[in-house]
Amino acid sequence: MSLAVGFIADRLTEARRARGVTAADLAGMIDVSPTSISKYENGHQTPRRDVVDRMAATLRLPSDYFYRATLSSDQRPVFWRSKLSAQTGDLERAKVRLEWLKEMIDYLSSFFDYPALSLPIGEDRDALTIREDEIETLANTVRSFWSVQPGPLPDCVEKVEESGVLVSRIHVHAEKVDAFSQWSDRYDVPFIVLSRDKASAVRQRFDLLHELGHVLMHKNVTQKQMNNKATYKLIEGQADKFASYMLMPEQAFISELYAPTLDAMLSLKERWGVSVGAMIMRCKSLDLLDDASAKRLWMNYTRRGWRKGEPYDSSMAKEEPLLIRRGFEMLLSEGIQSVADIRKALPFPADDLEELADLESGTLGSSAGTRAEPVLKRKGIGDNVVSLFER
Repeated sequence: MSLAVGFIADRLTEARRARGVTAADLAGMIDVSPTSISKYENGHQTPRRDVVDRMAATLRLPSDYFYRATLSSDQRPVFWRSKLSAQTGDLERAKVRLEWLKEMIDYLSSFFDYPALSLPIGEDRDALTIREDEIETLANTVRSFWSVQPGPLPDCVEKVEESGVLVSRIHVHAEKVDAFSQWSDRYDVPFIVLSRDKASAVRQRFDLLHELGHVLMHKNVTQKQMNNKATYKLIEGQADKFASYMLMPEQAFISELYAPTLDAMLSLKERWGVSVGAMIMRCKSLDLLDDASAKRLWMNYTRRGWRKGEPYDSSMAKEEPLLIRRGFEMLLSEGIQSVADIRKALPFPADDLEELADLESGTLGSSAGTRAEPVLKRKGIGDNVVSLFER
């Protein structure tokens, strides 16, 4: 059997991380030694074509994936929500999806111009010196920049996409990873990836604006700073405050909250698109609640079972990213590219492509969009009989 000439070693490492498979486990799955996997990944040995085909089948990837050149890596840090409590494997699996998203944008950019980055990004600042009042001022500036009237924010995903930020949603399959973002050196624009797992519509809005806070305040934060636990917690707290100020500007929010109670907050949830939990935190920051009152509210919040899910969580529709989806839909509807063309240019699993682009299942040929159909029996088996199953 011939060698897989053109095999890209980095793709194997990426594929394993995408599926959460260790090198030792993969070796056993495809019947090669762990040493061979190591040599494939560091470029010291080229696998045979049949081995690559087994890798592809085992990791549920097209064989062409392993021959596709990788893009240059972005050196800026990824901002992970809940990083301190997340498993390394979960972060690696999610980061692969981010890299695939960038490759999708690289492909789409050959056909479309995307909105220019348009955000009130101020002068470079050391994150350690940013004051709370400056965060609130920034939030108010963004709302004004978006021409948003005082009161609840409209569709946040739409506003962020219009500002030139590229937004996607994926199934992270990790309890401790809610969302993440990164400034891309390659495109000099930020990417934000939201989790589809369990997040309610209000939680997704908060997560999105939390990541936008990182985009606006922490562009020049280094990986070394991110690795410092105290600095990481400070930066996360700043992003939380930014999201809170964006969603609940002081005067407009206070004017509608008739009392700092759970029922009063719940009455505002659907209109404001904010969780009751976030409102409690905002009321505390506005000194509408002292420590004792806030503690009682949280106790009642827990007693009502709202930590597992608040009222209206299941009925409020999540905001959907449309920018990337519309690119693929236009390529297909205008006949510029076929599904086969797209799959050849982007040899990733169809279900992953559809998910990253927020496309309907089956658009790019994923099995999730396939429905069972009746099958006619062969001639001679029965003239007027239709079977739903092949025999």
